[in-house]
Amino acid sequence: MAKNNDVNDEEMTVELELEDGTVVNCAVITILTVEKNDYIVLLPLNENGDNEDGEVWFYRYHENPDDPNEEPELDFIEDDDEYEKVADAFDEYLDNCEFDELVEE
Repeated sequence: MAKNNDVNDEEMTVELELEDGTVVNCAVITILTVEKNDYIVLLPLNENGDNEDGEVWFYRYHENPDDPNEEPELDFIEDDDEYEKVADAFDEYLDNCEFDELVEE
């Protein structure tokens, strides 16, 4: 996973290598904490930097607390119950974002 910290970019992106060797550029939506575990929410982007279907990907997210410069590790979520908890937390995150936008107007 490679971070893109270009100052001109408004959103942070990462390159994610899939099991088949395909590399997908993804926008980082947020990092959620669910039951003391961290999860990253990624929005896969096409070659034009767009997402056509609104699909997001959830991964377990681990940083090395002893070396902040080390690249974080992402792990696939295989447990359906764990995945559902993360999806519910993301739905709540989206609801809060929409509420915050309404309050700011």
